Amino acid sequence: MPRGTYVLLTHVPYDLVISVGELGNLSFKAGYYAYVGSALGGLEARVGRHLRRKKLARWHIDYLLARARAVDVVVAESEERKECAVAGELAKNLSSIRGFGSSDCKCESHLFYSPDPRELLRQVLLGFKACGLKPKKGVRYG
Repeated sequence: MPRGTYVLLTHVPYDLVISVGELGNLSFKAGYYAYVGSALGGLEARVGRHLRRKKLARWHIDYLLARARAVDVVVAESEERKECAVAGELAKNLSSIRGFGSSDCKCESHLFYSPDPRELLRQVLLGFKACGLKPKKGVRYG
């Protein structure tokens, strides 16, 4: 089972406020979001879980996916945890939701925003490449 780093690309169709576990109520602008995660236990299992409709909210992204639609996924196989490095690259050019997805690391966020889906995808692909990862776009899981 391949391991590695993934980015879920999601669409929020209108401005909304969501209660996200211990982060409390967070505001999300209409647009597109990239969530960076790692799956050292297996990409297929982790991404497939995120894409399932019925599940208990375990991670911050689960709260967002209850109200947003996943539109794409980018993955890269790796035996090393590279999610923080990718998040660091995305933070250079994209705004983020402070604390989202980063409660177990020192990153400011693992969720990044753009009103333009093409620009968001471009930044994600550049971020993977800057970290030495070979991205695969449009992988189907779940």
